Amino acid sequence: MQSADRPLHFGVTLPQIKRSWPECREAAIHVDELGFDSVWVCDHVYGVPRADLPILEGWSLLTAVAAITERVGLGTLVPPPFFRNPAMLAKQVASIDQIAGGRVIMGLGAGWFQPEFEAYGNPFPPLGERMKALEETAQILRSMWTETTTTFSGHHFQVSEAYCEPKPPRHTPILIGGTGERVLMGIVARHADIWNNMAIAQGLLAQKVEALTRRCEEAGRDPAEVEISQQCVVIVEETEDAARAALARAGKIYGGHMGAGLEEHGIWGTPDRVVDCIERHRQLGCTSFIMEFFGRDTRPPAQLFAEQVLPQLGS
Repeated sequence: MQSADRPLHFGVTLPQIKRSWPECREAAIHVDELGFDSVWVCDHVYGVPRADLPILEGWSLLTAVAAITERVGLGTLVPPPFFRNPAMLAKQVASIDQIAGGRVIMGLGAGWFQPEFEAYGNPFPPLGERMKALEETAQILRSMWTETTTTFSGHHFQVSEAYCEPKPPRHTPILIGGTGERVLMGIVARHADIWNNMAIAQGLLAQKVEALTRRCEEAGRDPAEVEISQQCVVIVEETEDAARAALARAGKIYGGHMGAGLEEHGIWGTPDRVVDCIERHRQLGCTSFIMEFFGRDTRPPAQLFAEQVLPQLGS
């Protein structure tokens, strides 16, 4: 699916749940200095899976990170419809991208954690309606960032002769995350620059890439235009014993979501083994990785990855 010459992209998620701003700030600066390609936050208002877990709001956090970093891309996994009016979101993102100098990657998804929608007074319609709203959101965002004014009349959202100035300083990539092989991937084929496979479906990557290829062909789009990315936990340790011990701890902490199939399909081990895991993903067409380094302090594994994994991959 991917062109052979597409470079690998390595993004790092920032500490956000049960973490302070100073912890996030130091991690962001460190990742920026180490040469990773992007940093990411999640767009939840609850510290999933528990409502009472403290979490820093994603777009507020990303704005602050934009002001203290120099080169990394800035992304969100993944804003759903109904959290925000899409025209207002377009304006917010355009302003953040002015602060960042053209580094924002616009993540989008359908949303799934119903309690946080309802507690905050936001609609949470059935999945089919959320998919319609997701597509409308993608259409409004792109129009607001490229056209002089936007008028849009959809089933869920309406915009009337809306200006968005200043616009983002570059083409803002749209990433759509999710695993649905027909409706969601059809939206990806029509509107996205990047598709992100959720961690829970990491073991199904090959099947998902094949489905996305079919949706692109149906939409008349070259499948190679869509970058494939994988959300993933990454465990990297100096020794195999340390890696296996961390793997056991990670399985207990992450359970069946981020930890699903981690031992069999995930990215873990010594630096050499991690390189092999990444190469297996690349053979399936995946060239972008949004990585959550395992550990209370994510800076040591990030540094080990930067020093001993990235050079082997030509990054």
